[in-house]
Amino acid sequence: MADSNTDADTEANGSAGDLPPGPDGLPILGNTHRHLKQPMGFFIELADYGDAVHCEFPRIDAVSVFHPDYIGDVLLGHRIYERWHFDELKELFDYEIAPRGLTFTRGDEWKQQRHFLQPMFGLDRLKGFSSAMVTATEQMITAWEDGEELVFNEDFSRLTLSILTNSLFDFDLGGRRQVITDAADEPQAMADMSGLSAVEMLLPSWVPTQRNRQYSRAMDAFDATVDTLIEERRADPDQYDDVLTMMLENEGDHEYTMSDEEIHDHLITFLIAGHETTAMALTFTWLLLARNLDARKSVETEAKTELDGPPTPADLSDLMITERVVKEALRLYPPAGMLFREAVEETELGGYRIPAGTKILLPQFTVHTDDRWFDAPEEFRPARVRSERSDDRPDFAYFPFGGGPHQCIGMHFAMMELKHIVPILARRVDFELVSSPTPDVSMELTLQPAEDVRMRVHKR
Repeated sequence: MADSNTDADTEANGSAGDLPPGPDGLPILGNTHRHLKQPMGFFIELADYGDAVHCEFPRIDAVSVFHPDYIGDVLLGHRIYERWHFDELKELFDYEIAPRGLTFTRGDEWKQQRHFLQPMFGLDRLKGFSSAMVTATEQMITAWEDGEELVFNEDFSRLTLSILTNSLFDFDLGGRRQVITDAADEPQAMADMSGLSAVEMLLPSWVPTQRNRQYSRAMDAFDATVDTLIEERRADPDQYDDVLTMMLENEGDHEYTMSDEEIHDHLITFLIAGHETTAMALTFTWLLLARNLDARKSVETEAKTELDGPPTPADLSDLMITERVVKEALRLYPPAGMLFREAVEETELGGYRIPAGTKILLPQFTVHTDDRWFDAPEEFRPARVRSERSDDRPDFAYFPFGGGPHQCIGMHFAMMELKHIVPILARRVDFELVSSPTPDVSMELTLQPAEDVRMRVHKR
């Protein structure tokens, strides 16, 4: 990895001590008007200014980073770059999203939590969730009518929520569906910067909003449900096999013990982070396969030749074509869209001065389609994944799950889920794309199609 403080960097990018270049902004609003007008296009325009670019929003001074070496400096430099907690935006609302969860803790508290939770997402433990992935997918297919027109993004959202709920809580949604669905879908405000109008961004925190009240109701119901689930598991722990039970079982094995508040916050964090992201990965994967029939046929052939039935954990290493297809889809449409960090002390990046408190924006969707790192970057070419670690491609030219100490804890769960669902669908169903083959993409809580992805199903 390149050293961001070298003389070469300084000569190429600017004098040490200078802020990075960037577009001029309006008083108070900064660059907000340009960002709101076209969020993704705004970052594509920023990249024209260089590999580290200064931009401003109300209450926020930011630098967008486009070079993989500098992205690596940020993701691996966790003592200097912490996750941004959106404190400036929290002041606009009367709530916080899971403040004691893994996403919003720092320092020693975060280290303790990560050490406590990491074994629950190891490959050996994840094998136990395979049957839930298979069952939920087959139930979804059974519910489809032959020839029915489906809204794929909605069906996949329900599917991934069902799988995640079963894995976290060891129950099908059933009568608790609305409580869990509301909790998973509601916390958009902090993460959805692109959905806020300029007026909303300037409102004082005491102004009541419908979003605040709706969120509070959803979280109160979720907390009450989790309280009940915790009581059930403590009363009869041998009856359940889920992440919640693992958390409670681990209490006696660590000096660090989680409070019920932390358990609540971790569960809502996992719901938010693992639900819609995987649903969007599935949506874009099948959208790409619908546009690329050769790749679609290759996935189908692999599923039929390598599998005798639904996938098992032992089968996943043989599904190399499926893996390449999924990883290429994650390159073109990374579900998170962008990662956020904050410089906790003054530093340098790419030869530029980065003041303490600067927000660091890492737009995956821009870096992943940079023609410096990928030939024909806008094209869907699963075969390129074979050489994704080639010597001439920097490590962080591709980072759909982040990297460094804060790499997504659910990365293996998500890949396992995708490698179960895609081949099951390929074996059992043909899809006919009904909606636009190239929908606009919007950057909200996740990167997602701006319009529904509709397909007609034909069962075999």
